[in-house]
Amino acid sequence: MYGKKTEISVGIFMILGIACLVYLSVNLGGIDLFGSDSFVIDARFGSIEGLEVAASVEIAGVPVGKVKRITLEENEALVQMEIKKGTQITDDTIASIRTKGVIGDKFVKLSPGGSDDLLEDQGFLMNTESAISLEELVSKYIFKK
Repeated sequence: MYGKKTEISVGIFMILGIACLVYLSVNLGGIDLFGSDSFVIDARFGSIEGLEVAASVEIAGVPVGKVKRITLEENEALVQMEIKKGTQITDDTIASIRTKGVIGDKFVKLSPGGSDDLLEDQGFLMNTESAISLEELVSKYIFKK
C-alpha cells in the first residue's frame, strides 16, 4: 500500500525529530559534552540562608556563572561556583549573598578588588559576606526593648 519512498521519508523525519530532542535536552539541561568552558572557585560563608545550587553568580549585575555545589565544611557553608572562562576574578574579590528584589531569589554577588593577582581554576575567595536574614531583622525590630 505504501511505497519504500514513504517509509524512507518517515524514517528520516523520525531521525531528525530525535536529533532535535537530543539537541534541546543538552542545551536546556546545561550539559557540557565537549569540554569545559568554565573554571571553578570556592568561597566559605557563615550563612547562605536560602542560596540554592544553580543560583546565579554576578559581577556588576551581569551573570558570569552559577553555583555548582554547596556543602558543609567546618560548620560553614562551602559554595563552589562555576565561572565562565575569560572572566577575571582577583584574589581580593568579595563574594556576598544577595537577594534579587525584596523577596526574590538569592544569588552570589562578586565585587572585584584592586589586586592584580587573578584566581585560576580551584581558586578560593577569602573575603565573603553572609546572607542577611529578613526574618532575623524583623524579629530584632519587633522584640527590641
